[in-house]
Amino acid sequence: MAEQTRPAYPSNPVHGAEEAAVTPTTFRAQIAELAVQVQGRALDAALDAWLNAHHGAGSPTFEALQRSCRAGVRDGWLCDREGGGIRYGRIFKPAADLAGFSVDVVDMRDLAGPHHTHPLGEIDLIMPVEGDAQFDGRPAGWCVYGPGSAHRPTVSRGRALVLYLLPQGQIQFTR
Repeated sequence: MAEQTRPAYPSNPVHGAEEAAVTPTTFRAQIAELAVQVQGRALDAALDAWLNAHHGAGSPTFEALQRSCRAGVRDGWLCDREGGGIRYGRIFKPAADLAGFSVDVVDMRDLAGPHHTHPLGEIDLIMPVEGDAQFDGRPAGWCVYGPGSAHRPTVSRGRALVLYLLPQGQIQFTR
């Protein structure tokens, strides 16, 4: 079986020092730290605004999660599946240390994914990789969809990684 080619991500040393190794365990700890901050909050416009104000593009949280996601894709433990031009994968099932969220990451370039609904809502972290990539018309940062919302996730203007937090892992794809 031929080995799959992983997307190239240049190393991104901080202040000239080597980055600490990123593993699924360290990535989970990063998500858990954020999850406790959103636990019990309504998935709505107020949470969207709060996430972007406190953990948005350029923040230490955003930069750390982006580095981890890029490393995970590069090293093969994130986005380990492919279909319809989308690399994707669920790295963590819902768990108590993740405040009941599951964690998925997708790698998309200029395309629309499958239509689906979010019975309990969805929290997305948009991380452009190439170009001025947007997710559902939104730039780098957070996007929160409320319970019962639906969409056809679309990346435009380039390539982006998108991290999805789904309460109780609930998502329903339209047939």
